[in-house]
Amino acid sequence: MSVTEERARTYEVRTYGCQMNVHDSERLSGLLEDAGYVRADDGETADVVVFNTCAVRENADNRLYGNLGHLRPAKVRNPGMQIAVGGCLAQKDQGEIVRRAPWVDVVFGTHNIGSLPMLLERARVADEAQVEIKESLEVFPSTLPTKRESPYAAWVSISVGCNNTCTFCIVPALRGKEKDRRPGDILGEVRSLVDLGVLEVTLLGQNVNTYGVEFGDRLAFGKLLRACGDIEGLERVRFTSPHPAAFTDDVIAAMAETPNVMHQLHMPLQSGSDRVLKAMRRSYRAERYLGIIERVRAAMPDAAISTDIIVGFPGETEEDFQGTLEVVRRSRFANAFTFQYSIRPGTPAATMDGQVPKEVVQERYERLVALQEDISWSENKAQVGRTLEVLVAEGEGRKDDATRRMSGRAPDNRLVHFVPAEGAVPRPGDMVTVQVTYAAPHHLVADGPALALRRTRAGDAWEARESAACGTGGGSSGKPGAVSLGMPALRRS
Repeated sequence: MSVTEERARTYEVRTYGCQMNVHDSERLSGLLEDAGYVRADDGETADVVVFNTCAVRENADNRLYGNLGHLRPAKVRNPGMQIAVGGCLAQKDQGEIVRRAPWVDVVFGTHNIGSLPMLLERARVADEAQVEIKESLEVFPSTLPTKRESPYAAWVSISVGCNNTCTFCIVPALRGKEKDRRPGDILGEVRSLVDLGVLEVTLLGQNVNTYGVEFGDRLAFGKLLRACGDIEGLERVRFTSPHPAAFTDDVIAAMAETPNVMHQLHMPLQSGSDRVLKAMRRSYRAERYLGIIERVRAAMPDAAISTDIIVGFPGETEEDFQGTLEVVRRSRFANAFTFQYSIRPGTPAATMDGQVPKEVVQERYERLVALQEDISWSENKAQVGRTLEVLVAEGEGRKDDATRRMSGRAPDNRLVHFVPAEGAVPRPGDMVTVQVTYAAPHHLVADGPALALRRTRAGDAWEARESAACGTGGGSSGKPGAVSLGMPALRRS
């Protein structure tokens, strides 16, 4: 339902968690703008604040209720303000959210994000909270309006849900069983994005390489990667996250043989201990995982591999943890997202014996981080002297203004800070060729100046968006406001 007040109401979407949530927030923004809302300016308290939540870790609950508490005074000052909570935590807690924070106006789940504008209007008219949680998917989310954060890079969902039963994970209970999109629909969306100027797409799925299970084609994901290679104008294809148990050699071949599929792989390990992997119900073992990495590097020696690791799973011993350290040493990850295990009510692991004391988990976590930092730095030092083509990004380098550098992503997704050539300043979405002069654990530096600049359709799209924003604006000041996202790579400086 459209907003019909004299001044269009403003909105802000605050996102926590994974890339799937980031993409869902783009849809929430699209739905709200389609209903007549405009994005709030930076620093402005919006008329509608939407929390798109994650339930993977324990601090997600504390973070949500803390942020809701901080908004309560603004709600008291402005009774017309509305607060909505969606995502996995909403699916889990449902009516508990309104009980603990009665100033919340709308609670909606992972399966009905398309209902948000209607629920906001219903809450406004009825003057009472609306809680609507669906237990199954109503429509595939990609059919909903989307307000893309980037004119040059885009997320594309190929599936939603998960058929695995990892004992630490609550996501399958909240997102449901895997549902796959038809290949033609996915490729049609990708072509439409390329027509709009997008150069890079990231294919998204809870277990992206099990794509095709719903229509009985276990080789469907590799075929999809190869089909993306036939789309003219699409320069970079990435995907996240594959499951090691379902990782097949045809996918490695598709990555190696399709020129626009990047030699970058994010594949969760979780633990290097076979005993812990079994307790986690992760249906692979350490040697299988290492075998995949070996085959990936044999086919693509320049591949950058990253991972997720959980420290302190129930029953984890020092010997188990040493197994994780050994797999990390052998894998030589470019980077790793490391997490301390936290109990998630409703998961089998929550009631397992052998919960590891917090101080032990912390000490192991610090050892793992120190090891991975050394490996990341060493792997990055090997990049010094290389010539890379970098896709210029918006808001990646938080110190760019002070250093007079710009930032972007190399083909393997490493962050690169570079100095543009005199008189040839690139736009986000353009490509620059640089030579790496310095390496840090989490980024590369090319203090060049840049060797070459290739202006692209994506850069044109970024420039057109900025020109339109200066003329009409997304917020009350005529400047585009920022959606608060949980992914640092998507935040604007």
